[in-house]
Amino acid sequence: MRHALAFVDLPPVWLLLHVAVAYVLSLVSPPVIGTAGASLGVWLIGSGILVALLAAAQMALAQTTVIPRRDPSSLVPSGLFALSRNPIYLSDLIILLGAILWLDAILALPLLAGFAWLIQTRFILDEEARLAAAFGPEFDAWAARTRRWFGWRSNSSTGAAN
Repeated sequence: MRHALAFVDLPPVWLLLHVAVAYVLSLVSPPVIGTAGASLGVWLIGSGILVALLAAAQMALAQTTVIPRRDPSSLVPSGLFALSRNPIYLSDLIILLGAILWLDAILALPLLAGFAWLIQTRFILDEEARLAAAFGPEFDAWAARTRRWFGWRSNSSTGAAN
């Protein structure tokens, strides 16, 4: 039973659950976005999948795990990981946004904030603690220059909190 629960508590499962809730909300949501939103949604879904695959390939080349809650064997601070400390989780958020737009489910937009909070509290904080413990100053330097979700820091005195 515990193994089954561990399987359920994985980011792709949480993403699918959020997309399912977005679908249900699309059934009662007033149509607002239309075909332009649907086209943008499909593009975002495809882009999110591509980013996730590229980030996973980069991690595979570095011979480190993509599985949450496993100890990393190397730090990957370059490529997509120079833009975001969590490009796979960012891609999940992009996929969710794409699904909401594609479904024209305006009532589902708050799911984005809920999903980001869930991923950050259930996965990212633990992963960053593991990386900090394993790679110390190297992780600290990367975190000082790269934001958790997206972007570079203008100066390293801002800390590594976000």
